[in-house]
Amino acid sequence: MADQASVYVAMNWLAVCCYVAATVLNASGIIFRKAVVERRSYWPLWLGLALHSASLVYWWRVVGHGPYMAPSEVLLSDAWIAMVLFLGFQRAFPRIRPASLIVVPLVFLMVALANFYNPGIRSLPPTFSSIWLVLHISFYKIALGALIIALAFSIFYLLKARPTPPDWLKRLPDLEDLDLHAYRFAGFGFIFWAIGMLAGSIWAYRSWGRYWGWDPVETWSLMTWLIFGTYLHLRRFFRMSGRMAAWFFIFGFAVAVVAQFASSHMGTSIHSEYFQ
Repeated sequence: MADQASVYVAMNWLAVCCYVAATVLNASGIIFRKAVVERRSYWPLWLGLALHSASLVYWWRVVGHGPYMAPSEVLLSDAWIAMVLFLGFQRAFPRIRPASLIVVPLVFLMVALANFYNPGIRSLPPTFSSIWLVLHISFYKIALGALIIALAFSIFYLLKARPTPPDWLKRLPDLEDLDLHAYRFAGFGFIFWAIGMLAGSIWAYRSWGRYWGWDPVETWSLMTWLIFGTYLHLRRFFRMSGRMAAWFFIFGFAVAVVAQFASSHMGTSIHSEYFQ
């Protein structure tokens, strides 16, 4: 077991090194207007993703279940989904590439943090073997990945909206586009968060005979969904200003982080095995 954990951790650190190299090259290319350097930053980025993927698959084979129980597994898989979503969307929509300045550092920080947790091998309770649990967790991970991209555009909006923004920010899309990108990715995350809650309710009913129990994780998850629903509603129908929308989204993202990573520590519930 110790040797297997060492291999797993080593692959994660190699992925972190690649992501850090990609961050440095990417930031240098954007800030100093070196298009060639910016393009080449994707070489270590793809290598890091390959190592990241290999680590996930390797540990999945070792523990015999998906990466959704221990903190190390959760952080690593959340980071992987965020990176895959970003790389997929940026190939289809090149104008979102500047989000890499936020997304890639967040990803390598999540992978690095995962390495400070003891990976361990934990057996799943019988109720955690349901396909509905897998769908429940997968949709939440996709939602979080989309919200991370939206977070990048919200931060960029606030930076660029200052009276005297740095010159490198001029290479970013204009304020209207930044606001629109944040809104669209927030909507994407909102939809998948809702589907995740629905799948979780079906899992709970099949496992315990009830759809909803108001435990801390469920309550925080619902709060998060309502906050993002309010954000989308105000942004769409009440023309909330871009600056206020950006701050509102950042607040909602902070609540989402609590819902995903801290709420399971707030009391005993059916989620007590998660992120422990």
